[in-house]
Amino acid sequence: MTQPLRPVAKEMRPGRGAASRDAGRFERFAREDLHDGWDIPEEVGVLRTIVAEEVPRSVITYQTSPDLPFDRSLNPYRGCEHGCIYCFARPGHAFLGLSPGLDFETRLIARPTAPEVLAKELRAKRYAVQPLAIGTNTDPYQPVERERRIMRGCLEVLRDFRHPVAIVTKGTLVERDIDILSDMAAQGLAKVGISVTTLDAGLSRKMEPRCPSPARRLETIRRLTEAGIPVRIMASPLVPALTDPELEKILEAGRDAGAVSASWIMLRLPREVAGLWQDWLAEHYPDRAKRIMGHLRDMHGGEVYSAKWFTRMRGEGPYADLVGQRFRRAARALGLDARQPPLRCDLFRVPPRVGDQLSLF
Repeated sequence: MTQPLRPVAKEMRPGRGAASRDAGRFERFAREDLHDGWDIPEEVGVLRTIVAEEVPRSVITYQTSPDLPFDRSLNPYRGCEHGCIYCFARPGHAFLGLSPGLDFETRLIARPTAPEVLAKELRAKRYAVQPLAIGTNTDPYQPVERERRIMRGCLEVLRDFRHPVAIVTKGTLVERDIDILSDMAAQGLAKVGISVTTLDAGLSRKMEPRCPSPARRLETIRRLTEAGIPVRIMASPLVPALTDPELEKILEAGRDAGAVSASWIMLRLPREVAGLWQDWLAEHYPDRAKRIMGHLRDMHGGEVYSAKWFTRMRGEGPYADLVGQRFRRAARALGLDARQPPLRCDLFRVPPRVGDQLSLF
């Protein structure tokens, strides 16, 4: 049963994207804050980030979606403190019995043994190497990574195995790992995508409250490229009538920072994300809500979202076609339309463990 919106008071959710913590779609019961009837002043508690731990049996997730350029991925964390209101990964929290709203950004799951489990999976005789995507669901460089260092550990494993990796992030903490990524990139084993949704710092703070500012992300592109790491500027997601007018300027800023290629994805609103997004629009941009949602419905056959292969990322129809044409024209003019060389898979090797018999040759 879908529960009606019960917004959490603003003073309880500073720096958060969602406004509610409604139960996920699998829950029979909902939680609701009620006054206890006592006329006694009480302090309003601020929602804090809570991190639980999970001990995974495997960390490589395989997928067969025909419209994705990778067949395997890894996620060091479930949930993301960045709090991007548009995040298509939010519905996954419902499988944990948690809210795709505020729980997604305040109740995180860390996987501290991920590096060890990854190494075990890569050592399996049946393992066939292909590029590993990281950051395609939740951001591996969200704030909790600064202390947990799980992503760092996974990169160390990939470096030792000479395993190709493609990373997507909004987090500037990726700069901490330049020492590993630059060595891997020199061998054709690593590339990074940096997502910049808008150049407007105020809009970014509302839409993705705990992400680094757009200017700071552009500086990350510069630092990575100076270290020899190929970077793709990702104008993702584009929000019709809100951020898509910035498309060309985003690509130009990425090019000026050193990006060598570009991509774009239209706003996607699967399952609970649709309601969360519309609640966010009503709070922050009520004057544009009807226009934005109208464009999205036009691109998805009258629905706010369609999961059809090959069109779910960009939509269909005149508006989607126009944005696609604008992107191709700008990318070509800026020299961002060339495909990056594929990551190398031929260097993969299983490193010896302590106590292993070493080869004489």
